[in-house]
Amino acid sequence: MAAPQTTARIDGINVDQEVPSELALDVDDIKHCFDNLIVIDAGANLTNKKYSRDLDSVMQRAKDAGVQKIMVPGTSVKSSKEALRLSRIYPDVIYSTAGIHPHDSKSIIEDPSSWFEFQEIASSQECVAIGPCGLDYQRDFSEPDVQKEIFEKQLLLATSLGKAILIHERSAQQDVLDILDKFQNLPPVIIRSFMGTAEEAIKYLDRRFYISLTGYLCKDKSDTGVRRLLDNGTLPLDRLLVETDSPFMYPNTRASKLPQHVKTGITERSLLYLHRYCTFQRNEPCSLPAIVEMIAAFMKKSPDEVALATSFNALKLFGLS
Repeated sequence: MAAPQTTARIDGINVDQEVPSELALDVDDIKHCFDNLIVIDAGANLTNKKYSRDLDSVMQRAKDAGVQKIMVPGTSVKSSKEALRLSRIYPDVIYSTAGIHPHDSKSIIEDPSSWFEFQEIASSQECVAIGPCGLDYQRDFSEPDVQKEIFEKQLLLATSLGKAILIHERSAQQDVLDILDKFQNLPPVIIRSFMGTAEEAIKYLDRRFYISLTGYLCKDKSDTGVRRLLDNGTLPLDRLLVETDSPFMYPNTRASKLPQHVKTGITERSLLYLHRYCTFQRNEPCSLPAIVEMIAAFMKKSPDEVALATSFNALKLFGLS
């Protein structure tokens, strides 16, 4: 059965996009969500100590730049608890996720009782997704078998709670897919901060997973990577999310390999926030409009269209209002 189609005109933008059946709804039902919609950051690590002194200012800059909502991921029991705390300090703007990053998997094995605290955090209303979880074979902070065990535990938890799943994967795609394929009726799956090849992306898209992109676009110089996904239309708007991954993944819009039409597609306003407040040492959510404009230039679409589509996806996947 073909996926239902939603059509609306919001803020002067025509939107025609397919919505998977499990997420289908009448756009008119949530039209109020888009009244002042600009962008939603699907991942900013605001629990990082680099924001300990001026988080209020960071949040104000994000708001001024047009970032309406921010997902703050937890990557351990401790940081998941801290992300949840931030969601209560900044209600309806920050939403938390609860995850055990592959690197931190061994902590659950070493202290099994911590899993019960993690479950409690994950069950909180402000927690909108489970993860980032998955596998990372680039480093050996946790043994592969341990990573797989904790990954599966989180998938079971996400399924029982009905919350979206954030996947972290590095050099482990086939094992990640093999584990995901063992589960039926999984909630929506999001491949976070994707940096792989177009071929790898297609394997995810074929399973109807979502892909979240960051400022890594500026670093990707290959002919088979993220840029190709956007250039040739492989990655459809209805499968796309955007995130800053702050304080990481600074979008270097001055990169020599960045095509000229992409550089000129970034507005002065977005560049002002990016260059005034963000650095390679500390990226901020206020850089997200520049990332959206770059993606739009690669896709040969308007920034408004990309912003609206990615925000719509985030609202649905994370159950936001």
